[in-house]
Amino acid sequence: MKEKFDVVIIGGGPGGYVAAIRAAQLKLKVALVEKEHLGGICLNWGCIPTKALLRVSEVLHTCKHAEQFGITVGKVDFDLAKMVKYSRDVADRLAKGVAGLMKKNGVKVFEGYGKIAGKGKVSITISGKDQQIEASNIIIATGARPRELPTIKFDGKMIWNYKQAMTPDKLPKKLLIVGSGAIGVEFASFYNMLGVEVTIMEISKEILSNEDIEVSTLVHKLFEKRGIKILTKTEVVQTNPKGDVVLVKFRDEKGLVHDTEFDRVISAVGVVANTENIGLETTKVKLERGVIKTNEYLETDEPKVFAIGDVASAPWLAHKASHEAIICVEKIAGLKPHAMKRENIPACTYSYPQIASIGLTEAAAKEKYKDIKVGRFPFYANGKAIAMGETDGFVKTIFDPKTGELLGAHLVGAEVTEMIQGFAIAKNMEATEEEIMHTIFPHPTISESMHESVLDAFARVIHL
Repeated sequence: MKEKFDVVIIGGGPGGYVAAIRAAQLKLKVALVEKEHLGGICLNWGCIPTKALLRVSEVLHTCKHAEQFGITVGKVDFDLAKMVKYSRDVADRLAKGVAGLMKKNGVKVFEGYGKIAGKGKVSITISGKDQQIEASNIIIATGARPRELPTIKFDGKMIWNYKQAMTPDKLPKKLLIVGSGAIGVEFASFYNMLGVEVTIMEISKEILSNEDIEVSTLVHKLFEKRGIKILTKTEVVQTNPKGDVVLVKFRDEKGLVHDTEFDRVISAVGVVANTENIGLETTKVKLERGVIKTNEYLETDEPKVFAIGDVASAPWLAHKASHEAIICVEKIAGLKPHAMKRENIPACTYSYPQIASIGLTEAAAKEKYKDIKVGRFPFYANGKAIAMGETDGFVKTIFDPKTGELLGAHLVGAEVTEMIQGFAIAKNMEATEEEIMHTIFPHPTISESMHESVLDAFARVIHL
């Protein structure tokens, strides 16, 4: 007799394991099927280990610039192998933590490959052997994988995806990064701080094309100041690994084709949803633009089958997947969860400088609302930022003058990935400029720039 569960989750990333915990809290019998690592890409090969590497590179950067704080440091050097080990140790520690949470919450974990095998059935392949379990509800949380372009084929040695980029055995002298979204920009920041000659190629007219233009412009300027070469409106035509170099042919914005050599290439041009070989053909689940189509409660076109996280839709963010997991499970349990408001999902890039945003850019807000109010406050006028020696950056806020609604917030500079949550709470609570203005911000903090930016939008800024 097949074992039966109230909920079976395929995929153990930040969507899947959070769904498992919430379902267990609601007294549902839960099974989680994960083929490789609990915690998924985010914890094992994405969010967490990359942040560990970026932290290491920032420590190195601070040591190299210690003189500005009156501190004399001897020869500053680093051990690449130890850096990588530190990153992997952090990831391993958290993966074990997720396993502990599954045990604590009574979630049965199947370490195998899961796929839907018909209505209410999930097939699991473990060490070449198949078994089936039954499910009243199935949640697909299979995530996504790096997109591979025809002109840039991963080989694991010369042309890297994020896994190889996080575990180099030696540093390249010349590195090409194709794509300038969060992943590309973070790797550019990391390798540049380690002394690598970094070039970014981006097909769009600016880097960080999803960010407000003022943010992308400042990051572009600061990156070039640090020696990072940036080529926009540029398309890679061909990559050809040859010996210990990669021959790269690219077309510039004028249509001219150039040839150059790099020691390594990182392709960071987005992701592809993992929708293959998970049994969708046995269901009524539909795909839309390469991802699983769902409604606002993550229900697919197949009754009792849900999809969350990267496999369902952009933005491809761990916290979005986790929040969808809660909505999805509470819907299954018969509760009345609030549907996801995508405009309330904050985005963070952990480069140096950090980048964080929520809501509409100024251009998008003008297009939608016509009349808007925009406030800005630069870090060079903030006491804490000056004391830290981190004066590059600003906070920008956008409001609807008729209602006072916060339409968007865009931050760049030190610690902004920790500050954006203040604006996320404000948007979720539908706070107006009045509530934010009357909030007391502690002094001295960089977060005071958030307050001043709102004041500036309404011609009340104090320290500028």
